[in-house]
Amino acid sequence: MLGDLHLRGVGPTPHLDIEFAERLNVLTGDNGLGKSFLLDVAWWSLTGTWSGIPAWPRQDFKRRGIVWTVIGKTGKGARKKSEFDPHRQLWSWPSGRPSMPGLTVYARIDGSFSVWDPARNYWRRDAQSEPEAPHRPEAFHFSSTDLWEGLSYEGKVVCNGLIRDWVSWQLMDDGSPRSPFQLLLRVLEGLSPSKQEPLKPGRPTRISLEDVRDYPTIHLPYGYIPVVHASAAMRRILGLAYLLVWTWHEHVRASRLLGQRPDRRFVLLIDEVETHLHPQWQRRIVRALVEVIEGLAENTSVQTLLTTHSPLVLASLEPFFDEERDSLFLFELKEQQVDLRQLPWVKQGDANDWLTSQVFRLEQPRSLEAERAVEAAEAFMRGESKALPEGLSTQEEIHAELQRLLPEQDPFWPRWIVAREKGGRRGSLQSGRRAR
Repeated sequence: MLGDLHLRGVGPTPHLDIEFAERLNVLTGDNGLGKSFLLDVAWWSLTGTWSGIPAWPRQDFKRRGIVWTVIGKTGKGARKKSEFDPHRQLWSWPSGRPSMPGLTVYARIDGSFSVWDPARNYWRRDAQSEPEAPHRPEAFHFSSTDLWEGLSYEGKVVCNGLIRDWVSWQLMDDGSPRSPFQLLLRVLEGLSPSKQEPLKPGRPTRISLEDVRDYPTIHLPYGYIPVVHASAAMRRILGLAYLLVWTWHEHVRASRLLGQRPDRRFVLLIDEVETHLHPQWQRRIVRALVEVIEGLAENTSVQTLLTTHSPLVLASLEPFFDEERDSLFLFELKEQQVDLRQLPWVKQGDANDWLTSQVFRLEQPRSLEAERAVEAAEAFMRGESKALPEGLSTQEEIHAELQRLLPEQDPFWPRWIVAREKGGRRGSLQSGRRAR
C-alpha cells in the first residue's frame, strides 16, 4: 500500500507532498489542478508502470524527482526515489527487490482499467540475473473495449473479458461461496443502487444473427436486458464489479500455481467515482466499494484513493468516515500556484452545506441568477444600497427577480418578507410625519 508521495518539479505545482491514510483517501478540488495526475503517479509508484502517458517533468525546475513509500506485507515502509533521466527521457526505477503493494486496480474516468497482480505481474527487472525467468506483462491495461471483449499479451489470452467470463462463470457455477460467479453475485448486490433495485443476473442470451456468443443479462424493473445494452452508469458498475472479481479470482489461481498464499491487501484507485451515477447511487458507491472488496476473502484490507466533485458523495461519507483511518484532501489554486492540503473532517449535514463549505466554496447552492438576486436582497437588507447591481437597485426590482427565481418554499422568503414589511412600516411612518 502507498504510505506517502512527494513530487518535485513534476505536475501542476513545483512541489507536492501527501501522506495517505490506511483506508480511504478522498481527493477533491477544482478541475485542472492535478487530482487525476496524482492518481497516475500513485499508480506508477505502486506498480512501476504508467497507465497512459508518463508524467512529464517541468523544464523550469532543476530538481525533478519522485519520492514515495510503499508499505509491504510486513507492514514496514520502503522508501523509494526516482529522478528523471533526460537522455533516456524516462523516470528511473529504483534497483533491488521492490516492495509488494498488494493487488492494485486503477479505474479511470473513460471506462478503461489497469490491474497489477503481484502473482501475475511481478518479475525481476534484471533479465541477466535470471535469464530463464518467465516474461510476464508489467501490468494489465484494459481499454473500455478490452474489458468487455478480452485482453491478449504477446499472442496469449490473459483475460477472456466480461462477456465470456461472466457466461462461463454462470454456466459452470457449483454454488460454492468462493466460486467466481457467487463472488460476482455478492459484489453486484453490494454495488446495487438500492435494495429495491438489486443488480441481478439473468439467463445468457444471443443478441444477433451475426454474433453466436451468448451475452450476460441483467435484471431491470421492466425485464432482463443484455449487459451491453445497459445504461452508461450501469455498464461502469458492471465493469468494475467484474474486474474486481476477475482480479481476485485470477490472483488466487495464480498463487496456487506458484505455491504461495494469496495477498489479501488491495489498493483501489478510482477517478471521479460518481461518473454517470444517479444521486441515489452516489450516496452508496464509496462505502459499497470498500465493503465488497473487504468481502472478497477473510482478512482482506483495502486502501482506496478516489477523486470526486460530488457534494453528495462527501455527505454520504459522514456516517462512514473514520478520522483514524481516512483522510480528505483539497486541491486549491492560490496566487497562481496549486496547493494541496489535508482538511480536518467536519460534518456538514447535507449536500447543500457541503456546496457552501470550504471544499466547494459556493456562495449559494443555487443557480447563478438566483445567487445574484439573493445577494442583492441581503445587501438591501443591510442598507448597502451602493453595492446593489444594475437591474436590482430597488426593492421592487429585487422582489420581482426573487419571485421569478425562487420557489415558494425557499427558506430565504421569510427573511425577505419580514424585511419588506419593516421597510413598508418605516415608509408609512415617515409619510405620516410629513403629512402632519
